[in-house]
Formats: sequence, structure tokens, C-alpha cells
Amino acid sequence: MLAAVLDEYGLDDAEVTMEARFTEDLELESIDLVTLAGQLQQRWGERINFAEFIAGMELDEIIGLTVGRLVDYVADRLQTAERS
Repeated sequence: MLAAVLDEYGLDDAEVTMEARFTEDLELESIDLVTLAGQLQQRWGERINFAEFIAGMELDEIIGLTVGRLVDYVADRLQTAERS
């Protein structure tokens, strides 16, 4: 999903690592995160609520959001849903 968003901007050569920050390293803007959030919810439904995920963050945390932190959130939510 992230590769598709990056590809739209011609950033398919960007190095995506767990430490990569969405804004600084991948050069994504807030609208791109909204697009990614929509894709996540489309794929996994209500189990992945991006708005809820970032609601508890400070602005600096959102700006510094890493791929790894989002991956950890998605994995945790999916594991929690499996146990329910």
C-alpha cells in the first residue's frame, strides 16, 4: 500500500525501512497519510482506525511518525482482532 502511494509521486526509489519517517524521509504530506489510512481501512475494515491511532499523539509525534510505528499498530490491532 505504501509503495502504491509513493509510486504516485514518482518516489518508488525511496528507501522504505521501519525507521523511515513519513514526512521527512518519504516526503509524504498529510493528504498522503489520509490516502494510506483509507487503504488500510479498506483492506482490514474497522480493525484499523488510523484516526484513532493518531488521535492520542502530539503534533511532533505525528510529524515524526515512522513506518515501524504504523506497522506495529496495524500488527497489534490485527492480533487483537484475531483473539476476539
